[in-house]
Amino acid sequence: MKRSQPKIPRCADCKIEANKKICRNPDGKGPLDCPTLKLKDVVKDSLSEYQETAVMNFARNASIQESECYVNKGKDNPHVRYAVKPRIQETIEFANKMGYKRLGIAFCGGLQHEAKIVSEILTEQGFEVASVVCKTGRTPKKKFLGLSDEQLCSPGSNESMCSPITQAKVLNAAKTEFNIVMGLCVGHDSLFLHYSNAFCTVLVAKD
Repeated sequence: MKRSQPKIPRCADCKIEANKKICRNPDGKGPLDCPTLKLKDVVKDSLSEYQETAVMNFARNASIQESECYVNKGKDNPHVRYAVKPRIQETIEFANKMGYKRLGIAFCGGLQHEAKIVSEILTEQGFEVASVVCKTGRTPKKKFLGLSDEQLCSPGSNESMCSPITQAKVLNAAKTEFNIVMGLCVGHDSLFLHYSNAFCTVLVAKD
């Protein structure tokens, strides 16, 4: 007899009313693929990760920050609350809650002007700021990655590759305590987040 495969969670497709969901209400319900109901061992294992003091402190301050960015909060009107703080303000407030002094910015070369503004804002707020552009290292994209000329953004050029691993390791070497991602391309952002020693937040998603 074949063992039944676990259902893939599809929370985005859940049709249960928000205040009647099991993930929000102990008396709530969930669909057949609900991870709150069907993956209790995974939930339990994930919660054990919070027992590390640094992680618990980070999670606690993140929840406090979440609460502080909303107005119209209350049990009677849970769906009319809305955020009132820009993300840069939230980032500053959260970094202060955590007691961070040295922040890192990993940015796309096309957003250097914006990265400079953010660096100046953070510096004015009393932080020491390290910043690193995606092209750091000047590694030839065509030769190092084995790309054809047609696969370059600028065919016929000696184009430098974006190296998010280099960005992460530069900020690791600078011993940043919290890193801010600005405009890294899809995939590049993934590599940066994977190799960064410090926790990260995304300030700008390039569209």
